[in-house]
Amino acid sequence: MKEAPRLTDAQAERYARHVILPQVGGKGQRRLLASRVFVVGAGGLGSPAIMYLAAAGVGTIEVADFDNVDLSNLQRQIIHATHSIGTPKVESARESVAARNPDVEFIAHNERLTAANIMERIAHADVVIDGSDNFPTRFLVNDACWLARKPLVSGAMQRFEGQVTVFANDGGANSPCYRCLFPEPPPPGLVPSCQEAGILGVISGVVGSLQATEAIKLLLGIGDSLAGRLLVYDALGASFRTIKLRRDPKCALNGDAPTIRELVEYGDERCEAGSTPQ
Repeated sequence: MKEAPRLTDAQAERYARHVILPQVGGKGQRRLLASRVFVVGAGGLGSPAIMYLAAAGVGTIEVADFDNVDLSNLQRQIIHATHSIGTPKVESARESVAARNPDVEFIAHNERLTAANIMERIAHADVVIDGSDNFPTRFLVNDACWLARKPLVSGAMQRFEGQVTVFANDGGANSPCYRCLFPEPPPPGLVPSCQEAGILGVISGVVGSLQATEAIKLLLGIGDSLAGRLLVYDALGASFRTIKLRRDPKCALNGDAPTIRELVEYGDERCEAGSTPQ
């Protein structure tokens, strides 16, 4: 990752609150402007993540989503507006990002991610954020990021709870992946969808903002990431707790004797949140 050229006067003013932070400074801001993040989904999690990445000055934000804006989305998907109903989510997101920060290049992919296109999509990303709402996409993104050695910021939510973690995907002996937690997708219908279970809209903002925070930390190389830890937020209990994650030596993807060496695709089940390990 390269640094962007010297900040212009307008950029120095726009990012002034970053520049005065010793952990960021002008050098860090230039690094953000030269960074590229790939976001899976422009929905509940992708909306706040994209908005805060854009506000922070991440130079290139690439987003894949094949859905259109629906009235029921607006309760939580803050990147979209009422006038955007019926339009592709990536185009609505592009409009919001352009209004927020002209420094940002927004690359839209109005398509479903598949085994045929995902490796190309994430190839140039410095960090990948998974804001998907279904297990098949989560497993596909996890496997692709592991195979490509791309750091992955994963989030999930349901009802009044959300969770965030980072999969470093650096090949380290203690680096877990999503399959270390969940070897295979659960049977259809086992986990209720968000239409069935519901979701408090602001949970999207909490989890998506945390995902953006972890991505920015990774881009800047600052702080302690959530790699190896799962952060769980309980809104009703007003509490956060952290669960230690461990690499599973029997994991089919990154275990001692891996059997998954190419991408696996599962059936399409939309709008399902991941369970929390207990």
